[in-house]
Formats: sequence, C-alpha cells, structure tokens
Amino acid sequence: MLGTAEDGGWLFWRVMACGRRSRDSKRQVILFILCVCVCQSGADTLRYSVPEEMERDSFVANIAKDLGVPLSQLAARKARVVSEGDEQLFRLDQNTGVLTAKESLDREEICPQSDTCTLVFKIFFENPLQLIRGEVEVRDVNDNTPVFPEKEMVLKILETASPGSRFPLESAQDKDVGINGLQNYSLGPNPHFSLAIGTAKDGVKYLELVLQRQLDREEQGELTLLLTATDGGSPPRSGTAQVRIVVLDANDNIPVFDREVYEVRLAENSPLQQLVVRVTATDPDQGSNGEVRYAFTQTSERSRQLFQLNRTTGEIRVVGNVDFEEAKSHKMVVKATDGGELSAHCKVQVEVLDVNDNAPEIALTSLTASIPEDAPPRTVVALFSVRDRDTGDNGRTECSIDGDLPFSLTPTFDNYYELRTNAALDRERTAEYNITITATDWGTKRLSSRESIFVQISDVNDNAPEFTQEVYTMSVTENNSPMLRIGRMKATDADAGKNARVNYSLVRQEGKDQPEVSVNAESGDVYVLRPLDYEKVSAFEVTVRAADGGSPPLSAHAVLRVVVQDENDNAPVLLHPPPDGSTAGELVPRWAEAGYLVAKVVAVDADAGQNAWLSYELAKATEPGLFRVGLHSGEVRTARAVTERDVARQRLIVLVRDRGQPSRSATATLAVALVEGFSEAHLRVSEEAPAAEPDGPLTLYLITSLVCVSALFLATAVAALVVKVRRARRNETETLPTFPTTATESSAGSLPRSYVYDVCFAAGTVNSEFRFLRPLFPCFPAGLPPGPGEQRGSVCSQDAANLGGEGGWIAAQGSASLLEDTGPRAADGVCPANRELELNVSSEQNPWLAHQ
Repeated sequence: MLGTAEDGGWLFWRVMACGRRSRDSKRQVILFILCVCVCQSGADTLRYSVPEEMERDSFVANIAKDLGVPLSQLAARKARVVSEGDEQLFRLDQNTGVLTAKESLDREEICPQSDTCTLVFKIFFENPLQLIRGEVEVRDVNDNTPVFPEKEMVLKILETASPGSRFPLESAQDKDVGINGLQNYSLGPNPHFSLAIGTAKDGVKYLELVLQRQLDREEQGELTLLLTATDGGSPPRSGTAQVRIVVLDANDNIPVFDREVYEVRLAENSPLQQLVVRVTATDPDQGSNGEVRYAFTQTSERSRQLFQLNRTTGEIRVVGNVDFEEAKSHKMVVKATDGGELSAHCKVQVEVLDVNDNAPEIALTSLTASIPEDAPPRTVVALFSVRDRDTGDNGRTECSIDGDLPFSLTPTFDNYYELRTNAALDRERTAEYNITITATDWGTKRLSSRESIFVQISDVNDNAPEFTQEVYTMSVTENNSPMLRIGRMKATDADAGKNARVNYSLVRQEGKDQPEVSVNAESGDVYVLRPLDYEKVSAFEVTVRAADGGSPPLSAHAVLRVVVQDENDNAPVLLHPPPDGSTAGELVPRWAEAGYLVAKVVAVDADAGQNAWLSYELAKATEPGLFRVGLHSGEVRTARAVTERDVARQRLIVLVRDRGQPSRSATATLAVALVEGFSEAHLRVSEEAPAAEPDGPLTLYLITSLVCVSALFLATAVAALVVKVRRARRNETETLPTFPTTATESSAGSLPRSYVYDVCFAAGTVNSEFRFLRPLFPCFPAGLPPGPGEQRGSVCSQDAANLGGEGGWIAAQGSASLLEDTGPRAADGVCPANRELELNVSSEQNPWLAHQ
C-alpha cells in the first residue's frame, strides 16, 4: 500500500514539469515554491506491505510510478535504495523503477521478537540531492507450526490431590504472530482432567491441567493425555505433545517459594558465571519429600542459552552474552520439585540494562570522489548516516572532522550528515584530502568510530605559465650551421594535466622580417634557422610566448636576446692602394731623408674585436733596408736616407694581417721610383714589369709608340710657346716675371732653376695624365723677392678645368711622385683638395721651359 508520499511525489514532478513548460521565469519560481510547500505538507514516507517468504527478486513496488518520476530521471539522477542496518534487503532497478526483494524475507528471522515487522529504506536522488523515506511491512504467513518444548510431559500427582487442583503445563511456541500465532489448545477426552487456558499480563497464554475427578493410584497408576496446540492460520497448523500422569502416593506438603515473582536488573555484557538471582523454595516434609530440586519450565530456548539454573541451590548465573540490543528483558519460570514429586512455580523477570558497548556506526551513502578546485563554498561532497544501537545518551552521537580542513559537517535528518566545503580550494596547495570523520556517542565511557573519506581536487586552469627568467640571453657564433640548438627556454605551470602542458611559440610582430630563430613548441629548445652574419646583425631580440593547454589558455611572455659572436671570416680589405690588381706607383726624391713618408696603406676589416685589429709589415722589398712600414699606421717611410746607389725602381709588398684565429691577411703592392727631379716622372713605375726579351716584338712596339708620343708632345709644346711669345710681345704692358740667377732651396722644396707647381692628387691618381692648356708660370717659393717691375704670383694646377689657356697646350704623361708632405696627412692616405704638392721639373731637362 502506497502512502500519501505517493500523491506528494506525483504532484512534485507534475509541478516541476509544468514549470519547465512555462516560459515565464517568475511563474517557475512560484510553481517551485508551491511544490515545496505541497511536498512538505504531505507525508515523507512511502509505505508498502508484502508477505513473508516471497521468492528472491519478487516485486515490492513500482517506485517510479508511485513517485511520478520519469524512468530517464532514475538513471540520470543515480537513484538508489539503501536499507537501514547492515544487510541490504531491497534492490531498485533504474531501468524499470521497480523495487524488488534481494532475498526471501523471513519475518521470524528479521523480527524474531516483534509482533510487527517493518523494514525501513531510503531512496536517494542526486543532482539535486533528494531523499525519500520508505517502509515495507512484512506480513506474517502461517509457515510455522506450534511446537512444544518436549514431546512428552510427565506430571506426578498425589492421589490425595483434591478436585480443582491445577498443574501447569509447558506451553507451545509458535514463531508466527497475530492470527497465525498460537490460538488454542485442546486436550484429548479423559475422565479426570480438563484444560484451562489463561493469559498473563504480558499477553502470553499459559496452560494448566485441572483435576476434575479424584485420582486413585490403586485404580489407575498412570494416565496418558494428548495435548494439541492450534494456530489461527488458514489452513491452521497444529502441534501435539503427550502428557503422562503418574499417580503418587500421598505427599501432603508441596514446595513453597518465598516470592512468586523475582525481578532482577542485569547489565548487558555481564561476565560469565555472574550471579543473577537465587530462587528459594522450602518443603516442610521430611526425607526425600522435603528435598527440593529446581528446573526451568515455560522458558524460551534463548533464555536457557543465556542463563543457567543450579538444580540444587536455585542460583541463576550468566552463561551467555547478554545483549541489550538483542532483548531488553528475559522471562523465566522456575519449578521447584520435592522428593515426592510435588512441585511449585515462580517467575523470574530479568531486565537488561543498557551499557555503552556499541560504538557509533558510520554508513557512507553518497560520495563525490573528485571536486574541482573552483567549487564554491558549501558544495556537498558526501552524505553519510550515523547509527548507535545503544539507547539514551549512549545512543546519542555527534560528528566532527579531524584537523584543520576546509570542510564542515551539516546535520540533515534521521542522523544523516552532509560533508560540505566551507572555503575556497586550491589544488596547487593541496591536491587531495584524506578526511577523517569521527562519530562519538554521549555515554559515560564515550565510544567513537572513524571513517576516512578520500577526496581528490581536480585541476582548473587558474595559473598562467611562468618563465624562469624574464630575459634569456643566448649566444651563437656567426656562420653557424642551420637548425643549430643554442639553448632552452623553460616555463613552468603550477596546474596539472593538460592545464600544465606548456607550448612555446614566437610572437610575430608586424613590420618585421621573419625571425632567425625558432622555438620547439614542446621542449622550448631554441634553434637558429639559418647561418648568421655578425657583420649584418650583431644581436636581435624576439618575444616568446608560453601558453598552457587550458580552456581558455593562459600565457606568459619572455624576451629572447640572441647575441651573434664574431668569427674571423673576413680578410682585410685594401682601400689604398685600391684592390684592383694594379700596382700603385709612388715617386721618392733621391734627396729624401730617413722617415720620409712614401705612401700609406689603408685597409679595413669587417670583423669586430681582435678579428679587426690590423697590423702592417713589409713582406718583400727590392731593398729591404730602405723602407719600413708602421705596424699599426700602415705608413710606408724611408728607413734611411736615399743614396745614389739605390736602384731607381723599387717594388714593395706590404702584408696586412688581422689578429683572428686563424688570422687572415691581404697584400698591397707598391712601385716606388727614385727620381732626381720631376723630369723623370714620365717613367710609369706602376707599369714596371720584369725585363722582357730584347727581341720581343711587344717591346719594339712600345718603344716606337713612346717616341711618337714624345715627339708629338714636344712639337705641340713648342708651337704653343711660340704663339704665346708672339702674343706677349704685342702686349707691351705685360711683363714676365724674372727668376733670380741663383736661388737656394726654399722650405717649399724648390731646386735651383726649377719651377714649383701646386698640384693636388686624389688617392690613386699618382699615374694620371696632366694637361696644361696655357703657358706655365713658375710659382715662387715663399721668401723670394720679385724682380723689378714684376708682380708676385703663382699658377697652380689645382683644377684641370682652369688650366685651359689662350695659346697652345702642354701634354705631359708620366709618373708623378710625392716628394714631400708639406702638411698633415689624411688618415686614409688621400690628399685633400687644398693640399699643395711640389713637382720639381728641371729646366735643364726641359729646355723649352728654360726658353720661356
């Protein structure tokens, strides 16, 4: 039979379904409140009734139908049934919603000393948590026959017993209850006795044999009667026993107890052989008729197992484990019999006192083994019940959690507790909790029990990766091999699982070229993709991002600085003389003293550091002792004064070397001509080559060409001078400057009867062609007075464009040599545009100049 909870449960689900169909959120709230009120107003218990001795897996009830729960909700909400006690008697099928009995139910075994047998169970729903209480009444079935303790009862009765005397008989025991229990007794027909049935205060029926007619041992010394006990089942069951009456000779005194009822209070778990009570009966007869013997009668088998009666002394002692939880009292009947077989009876009632001998029992009903670390406070982790089989304060319990943990216990109903979180959880601080729940009763000697619950905290992606340092500096030598590993970047994540799996990547920046490095996404190893050149880039920075595998992912950034280390992979490069394979020509006067600057070798090295430190040395020379080279400046100077014995043409090879390991070098070739004067400048020192064979046709062609060019040059020069003289004569006002007859060498480097010309050379122009398109006039050195009527002036060939004159032209082609450095020399060996160089051309060697 289903109680009012059926209507309440059906209404609950109908109201919730109606609320879901409603689109108005306010209406849903009102319906939910109405549902709660309706459910609370009704009974909270499902009640069913089943007969005992049902077969295994027999139908008990359709829970889904009674509660109005859709079958899909049973599995979705993990519905399950839990019985009170140690043994689970019922099973709930989540697919059909049917509640069945796991085993055959035997009422006499489940409730041995109870008239009613009610089994309590609870149905649990999760998501959300819901508990419904249910009761199943096990109805008694007439499956037990009344049984007498003995198949034959022997009564010894004096023949002097008067009619109306009563003699107790052993009652039959029927394990069934109610109408199926023992209902009636009957005695077989006989002329002497009748059967009297009485009911005690506790409702137990007892039998007495009533003497109806005087006995005569001489007439009949023994009688046999048939006693039948019948229950009220359908069909009824019965049990029989024989009562054998032995007629004794006269014994006029029967034993007499000092009390009809002995009431004793005995604590449970009393030790064995502890004295419970001593019953005493006296018989004034003499001899054997006055000797009393004691024995149990009308006493249950369980009481006989727990207590022992001494036949001689009447002492009742404990011989078994007296348990209050099993039976709160025991009733026994003691029969005292004298030697004449006369007997008397007394009752012994033992009240068992409860002792705190049962520790609380913790039964775990529901457990969430893993909860996320971001679970809000008051999240339910587990549901459990506590039961103590003791009574009073001994059965009153309280629960607590050991240690300082972020969990708390909340009492709910029927000794059920919820384990909840009471603070924010952090898996990185504590990944798991071993929660020990202690249940303690309130007894004088407090007993407790413990239950450990293991709760694991699942990870949530709440920690971003962290690099071990903000800036990583790695170095690589230039000209490296592709995909060279140069280091590793490391980032750690305090999370776990995929939330702690770190992936590395480069942060691409708009407007910048593709980076030269790559980062392994899993390990963080840094690789250089292609060979690097220190001369192009000496260092660069990229940003590396470390992202975890969470959703959404968290990330961190670090700067990777790659420093390219220089390698001696560049040889020195010559700037002067130019590295075009030609030989640079220089002119040195024969009057040059020691330390005279001949030329300067200028070189650069694209490397850095000591790889770019250059040193100069004279590798080879025609006369090694004549010239020297500055180790660091590259200046080529005369090591001694030039003498007449020195060869006119000198060839120098200067070695330029860096300090790398291994070192690299380059060579510069200088051709130096030692000249007496400027007239020798036509010698092309740069074109100096080893003497060819005199019979060679090439030499002949060159000599012929040179003679022709020289003749043409002289003719042109003479013609120009003639034209100039003619024009000068027409202009009487124009006066040519006069030269002193004797002139000493000036500081400007003039020689006797020579002309000084200011010429500017750029680097590498020492072998240039000079064209004087107007007559040359000498440049007077400083300090020489002008002649009478003459103006002091100079004509310097600083700009070839300004040398185009009015009469004729002078072409001269030859090698010009730097005779003397009249000012500070440029660092790169190139003469500035405003530097004056003195070219001395002897009038003796150039008669056409002397004519002018």
